[in-house]
Amino acid sequence: MKLSTIILTTVLFIGVSTSTYAQESTLAQIQSRWAEVNYTLEGDQQEQAFEALLNDASAWVEAEPNNAEAFIWRGIIQSTFAGAKGGLGALGLAKDARKSLEHALEIDPQALQGSAYGSLGTLYYKVPGWPLGFGSDKKAEEYLLKALEINPNGIDPNYFYADYLYEQGKYTRAQQVAERALQAPPRPQRALADAQRRIEVEALLAKIAKKVG
Repeated sequence: MKLSTIILTTVLFIGVSTSTYAQESTLAQIQSRWAEVNYTLEGDQQEQAFEALLNDASAWVEAEPNNAEAFIWRGIIQSTFAGAKGGLGALGLAKDARKSLEHALEIDPQALQGSAYGSLGTLYYKVPGWPLGFGSDKKAEEYLLKALEINPNGIDPNYFYADYLYEQGKYTRAQQVAERALQAPPRPQRALADAQRRIEVEALLAKIAKKVG
């Protein structure tokens, strides 16, 4: 092999490796900051931090328009920002989140172990139905089950579906799914998010226990 070919091959490899590392680094940074903002901040401080984080996620989307992970995380940030914001502004953010997550599915439905399905499902049962919003229990369950099909042992898809079942009054099934969420393996570099999600699962189980006696 000619020296020039070796050099070109090496440069191409380094370029691909650097690009992959940059994607992973951006993902890790966004995930970590989201957990901090969502779980450790409150009030105006949280809203301001969500807005800054949303700008970062939007910049990521613009830089990598074919990266499903970028759209998923923009959608997650938009949806949790909506929950923190409340009011009419929340519905606009929820609609934006739906667009981001639907676009992520168009790119790669398997990205981040089907996270777009779980986040979309949650949106559909949290957002009011017509005429105020686009909420739909039927669509919610469809997406939540798809998320579980892709990632049956994940803490998020099991928690989301358990919470949905609780809201539907299906307490026994909700308890089973929530207990499965607690058995989920830890996620790399997601210690804070995992710990807080477990707290949410345990709180849900406590509510379920009051219903099933």
